Amino acid sequence: MGRRVAKTPLITLAVDRSDPASLQRQIYDRLRHVILSGQIAPGARLPSSRTLARDLGISRNTVLAAYEQLLYEGYTEGRAGSGTRVSDVLPESLLAIRAEGEPAHGANEVAGKLSSLTTGLSGLPPRTARGQRAFRPGLPDVGLFPFDQWSRLLGRFWRRPPEAMLHTGDLAGFDPLREAIAAYLGAVRGVNCDRRQIVITSGAQQALDLISRVLLDPEDAVWLEDPGYAGLRGAFMAAGARVVPVPVDSDGLSVAAGEARAPDAVLAAVTPSHQYPLGVTMSLTRRLELLDWAGRCGAWILEDDYDSEYRYAGRPLSALQGLDTAGRVIYVGTFSKVLFPTLRLGYMVLPPALVDPFLSVRAALDDQPSIAVQPALAAFIDQGLFAAHIRRMRNIYAERQQALLAALQSELSGLLDVAADEAGMHLVAHLRDDAGLSDGEASAGAAAAGLTVPALSEYFSGDSDTQGLVLGYAALTEDEIGEGVKKLAEALTSPP
Repeated sequence: MGRRVAKTPLITLAVDRSDPASLQRQIYDRLRHVILSGQIAPGARLPSSRTLARDLGISRNTVLAAYEQLLYEGYTEGRAGSGTRVSDVLPESLLAIRAEGEPAHGANEVAGKLSSLTTGLSGLPPRTARGQRAFRPGLPDVGLFPFDQWSRLLGRFWRRPPEAMLHTGDLAGFDPLREAIAAYLGAVRGVNCDRRQIVITSGAQQALDLISRVLLDPEDAVWLEDPGYAGLRGAFMAAGARVVPVPVDSDGLSVAAGEARAPDAVLAAVTPSHQYPLGVTMSLTRRLELLDWAGRCGAWILEDDYDSEYRYAGRPLSALQGLDTAGRVIYVGTFSKVLFPTLRLGYMVLPPALVDPFLSVRAALDDQPSIAVQPALAAFIDQGLFAAHIRRMRNIYAERQQALLAALQSELSGLLDVAADEAGMHLVAHLRDDAGLSDGEASAGAAAAGLTVPALSEYFSGDSDTQGLVLGYAALTEDEIGEGVKKLAEALTSPP
């Protein structure tokens, strides 16, 4: 076992010479309080008596006497060569004292007022658990990312960066990165743009926040796919917008239903290439219908292209933005699912008329995105490393989808109906009518087994008869997929 490195916590003590209690008693009481309140963890070393005496301007013997009392009563223990430490195990009597001093309300109960926004957002479906756990949707396999090449690109730029870049940056982001993104989107996604229309953001969620701030006023109506991504709903609710759920059918978002429910909507948010979570691709007829509505009504369309890189069958699909001739579509993309989530880089492709308004709002809010990794990402794209990584991961994810399909068919064919998806990083498995449990119950059972399997019904704005499970597979090896499905089968078929 390695030797533990000693750490002395930073604590603030003070004595009051006008207090009738002795200085020794005051030091004892204050140290006892920080121990019982957990401000100093068990095993942590207290400041040396010499240091504490000097800081308080009192005799070292006074501090030593207080330390001796703490030691005698079991709050601390002395260790040769390592000073005085908080006891690793506190007596039950001390734990009882701590409990008596806890506030009357629960640890998670808020005593003060919360905004109506906070209260509203608390009703959204919970985010799935953090960390890599089968079958959390949306996670890439970060272990296969080419970090050797990435680190070289980072080091090459930052060993001697241009001095001007250390003082200020472009509101829209690093210009070579914007150029690289524009070239990539034009070649691969059929997006019509140049670098001047691209604004770099700290992930797609910041893009959604900027869009909400620039385009929406309180009570403005927004069409949102139902079922759909809760992160979109949260961004619009934060802007005070009136979120209008619009059903999704086999052709994508129903424009007719949207016009019936909110003909005055100023924005429609869609995932046309791979609807989240159902995986539906918006048909050409429906795309043209949506563009026609936006042009007639002067409304905007937010195209969230969150995982279009991973398409395994059929012809590559062009973006909705490529069909837009009236400048109504805002295209949002992210690198989080292609590279790694904590990269926190995304982008918007704005209609030319919106560039200046967006940059004016950004200037007031956060000035500019962090420049730290943008030069490396620009080089990563320009040198073909980005495209090579996508090609490699596309093949691997396609194999993992097949492994998940085979495992579900083998272990859960009596409970779940699931089909292959031409794109994406997750599958939707529908619960059979005779399954004997709801998807909420199935999700809870999976969680008890150590799995993250969101219920499909959670993605609907209200109660839904559509029951299923959303299973992410991209971050899991084929062995992990097999083991995870066996655990899921045991959780769903074992009696409670």
